[in-house]
Amino acid sequence: MKKTLISVVSFMVVLLLHAADRPNFLFIIADDVGYADTGFTGSGVVDTPNLNRLAKDGVIFKNGYVTHPYCGPSRAGLITGRYQARFGMEINLSYSPYDLHQGLPLDEKTFAERLKPAGYRTGMIGKWHLGASEPYHPNNRGFDYFYGFLSGGHDYFPSMVSTHPKLLLSNGQPHYSNNEGGTLPLLRNMNTAEFKEYLTTALSKDAARFVQDGEQPFCLYLAYNAPHGPLHAPQALVEKYRKRESNLLRATYLAMIDSMDQGIGLVLHALEESGKLDNTLIFFLSDNGGVYGKPGYEDENWADNGPFRDGKGSMREGGSHVPFIAHWPQGFPQGIIYPHLVSSLDLAATAVALADGDASGKAMDGVNLEPYLNARAEGIPHEALFWRAVNGATWCVRTPEAKLYPSEYGSDELELYDMVNDPYESTNRIGDLPEQRQKLTTLWNEWNAQNEACYLLQAYDYQKERMRLYEDLHKGLKQKVMNLKPKVVK
Repeated sequence: MKKTLISVVSFMVVLLLHAADRPNFLFIIADDVGYADTGFTGSGVVDTPNLNRLAKDGVIFKNGYVTHPYCGPSRAGLITGRYQARFGMEINLSYSPYDLHQGLPLDEKTFAERLKPAGYRTGMIGKWHLGASEPYHPNNRGFDYFYGFLSGGHDYFPSMVSTHPKLLLSNGQPHYSNNEGGTLPLLRNMNTAEFKEYLTTALSKDAARFVQDGEQPFCLYLAYNAPHGPLHAPQALVEKYRKRESNLLRATYLAMIDSMDQGIGLVLHALEESGKLDNTLIFFLSDNGGVYGKPGYEDENWADNGPFRDGKGSMREGGSHVPFIAHWPQGFPQGIIYPHLVSSLDLAATAVALADGDASGKAMDGVNLEPYLNARAEGIPHEALFWRAVNGATWCVRTPEAKLYPSEYGSDELELYDMVNDPYESTNRIGDLPEQRQKLTTLWNEWNAQNEACYLLQAYDYQKERMRLYEDLHKGLKQKVMNLKPKVVK
């Protein structure tokens, strides 16, 4: 018995010593940030000193991409390290707490589930958007700690919180949105939690507390909803940017980014105070491009995705080419711009490799970036990156040399761009680069053959179907009792 106890203690000591050598992980995800709307990507308007510091002392990924041009699918790819098309999750999930089919498939492992066996304390703070029913709750997907909300968006001020989800808009029309839970109280683990200040600040302060706690290595997924709509910001910051921007919406949007950067500063200060900053691998990126005034939505024109075309929702560069940096003084080079293709898929793969986490089960599509950044690996992380939405109604494939995608949603007409000489997609070369067209077509078809069809409905259609279900249900119940005779008491 004594020998067994000594062996167990010795094993734990070795595990703890090993854990001390491994990095902490902090994944910071912004929501709908335009490529040009951070200081380190060239903005001269918005103040982001903390992000600029991380970029200056870290790695800027010149060609950093996410796997989808809007929120939910992009986050599904990031959290699993697998293209979300592998498991058919290509739409924004609706907030539906009683739907046991509306969530990240349970047979897909999150990076948290892969890191916990390696001794990591795992946390998720902010926007979840990967299922609202109990089996999909962050606490059941590998995260020891959760503080945030389950829907795709949330109001930013405590005064806006209500226990009644908005089923109707202010104009009386149905609330066809994946953000139906956006006015509900926040959650801390499985329980409701109050927040008494601007939401971005509340999330940041909670993150600062989390990273300071304990000596166990941690992995924190800090998923801001800023600057995703609704556009809400502290009045003092709005006034600050009104002096720089005449457009009130853009001024508010920039104020939201500023507030997020201040929140990131709180987290960095907590890491410094606890002596953990140097051995914490920090990734920062946006989940997709910023909102832009596409046809029919010209009033939604507050983000700057320049120099790239279009923005959120588009297969053009503005949709998924995002601000993207890594910072790890103890393990990554500092002050470099990395030119090769990098994906949000790589966050999970890098963390699992560095932590000696659980790499079993379905293979990740991401790549461990560490040997590439430290020049110990030959070649480049990705020879090609892929995108797909709604079972291929729109899609894209990109290599270092070229990019191919349909001209319009559901179209058979294609556009092809020379990404070496024309990275901003100004001249369609579909007619004069036949070899590239064939190469990219073959690559995409081979990749897509490994994917699953998406059976889920977009939020708009899902909510319509759900409301129709209730209507039909009650019509049916009413019909059942119409012919019942009144009860006669004798």
